[in-house]
Order: sequence, then C-alpha cells, then structure tokens
Amino acid sequence: MIRVVLADDEDLVRGALASLLELEADIEVVAQAGDGATAVELVREHEPDLVVLDLEMAGMDGLAAAEAIRAETDVPIVMVTRHARHGVLKRALTIGVRAFVPKVTPAPKLSAILRDVHAGGRYVDPELAASALSARECPLSERELELLRHSHNGETIAAIAAATHLAQGTVRNYLSSAMAKLGAETRYAAARRAWEEGWL
Repeated sequence: MIRVVLADDEDLVRGALASLLELEADIEVVAQAGDGATAVELVREHEPDLVVLDLEMAGMDGLAAAEAIRAETDVPIVMVTRHARHGVLKRALTIGVRAFVPKVTPAPKLSAILRDVHAGGRYVDPELAASALSARECPLSERELELLRHSHNGETIAAIAAATHLAQGTVRNYLSSAMAKLGAETRYAAARRAWEEGWL
C-alpha cells in the first residue's frame, strides 16, 4: 500500500483527487492539507510513502513546502500545478521533487506516475519540460529575488528592511534595480513578473 499525504488549497479539487486515488487498490490517502505548512506537519506525523503537493497554495506554496519536507526526510514528492510557470520546474527538481505534473493529467495516468515515483522513478510532463528548456535565464541577483519575494507577499519597505536586516534605502535601491531589469514600473509589478517566470 502506498500511503500518501495530499495538499491542495482548493477543497473541491483536493477532495476529488483524494477520492480518485482512493479508488486505487494500492493507494491510500492518509492525510489531507489545505496549505503547505499543514502538509509539512502531516508528513512529520504520518511519515507517508509519498507526498502530492499543489504548487500554488496561499502562504507556504508547494515549492516552499517541498523544501521544508526535503530538509527533514527523503520521502518522494510529486508536484501538481494548473499553471506551468517558466523556471519553476528547475527549482522543483533542484529541491528534490521527483515528479512534476499538470492538474489536467487523467487520474489513471497520475496513479501510474505515483506508483513509478514510489518505485524510484521520476516523471516530468513533456510540455512543462519543453517550456522550462525554452525559458530565459533569470537576470536578478539572489538579494533582488529575496526582496521581490517579500514584495510579492505585500510587505512594506519598512517590514522588508526589518526582515532582511537592511536599511530601507538599501531595500529601495535593490528593488529599483530589479524593476529596471524587468522593465516594471512598480516593485509589485516586478514581483509579479518574477513570480510568473518562476523565479520566486
């Protein structure tokens, strides 16, 4: 029996996916989470054989949850997403995600992917792989990316400065540089662009 922890912030989608997986004789959904942080806790509690994470979740997203889980255990992780963003695939694989599949994947195929991953295999959807290969390199520095992540979460300059131990003027300078590189008029637009490219 393959014991699975499933995380998706859309209740209907999560419930439907859990029901479909439960129809498989060799797959059991032992716990469900509506956000990344809860998923991390449930993995600690249940020690599953496999984790299925939605990429786009409020608060701690799938990538952040995967990183937290991989820091504690080598349980295989399968990432599912509705929207494939440039750069996300590379980040997911770097973290240690074993499979990356779109939410439009038919249930029988997803079940087969889960079995394969559980047996030690990997899977990357061909269209997502092609998109990742054609994506352009990120022009932003690590510090610029860090500050844009805070901006994407809606934090003020003062809050970002406090969180990163930088002066507010320094934060503004880094954000201005990122905006210029991305051709964005505001830091929020720059953060959105970086998120869409999969760099955040």
